Amino acid sequence: MLILTRRVGQCITVGENIVVKILEIDGTQVRVGVDAPRSVPVHRQEIYLALAEANRAAAENEAPSTLAPASLAAQRAKR
Repeated sequence: MLILTRRVGQCITVGENIVVKILEIDGTQVRVGVDAPRSVPVHRQEIYLALAEANRAAAENEAPSTLAPASLAAQRAKR
């Protein structure tokens, strides 16, 4: 794992076309912006894990145990 120190306004570049920018630091919270091509999915980890579980459950033809598909769509709409 690469560990970096950044200040507000500074960026990290991943590959040739992904930029992560530190937008705000407020106490223990950090607001991060991710600029990536639309073809690159970007999710918070809990959403990524819920999507993976929903995909696994769909492949096994069972109901997902974490979030219902409508909840996943609502989470995506908030991005």
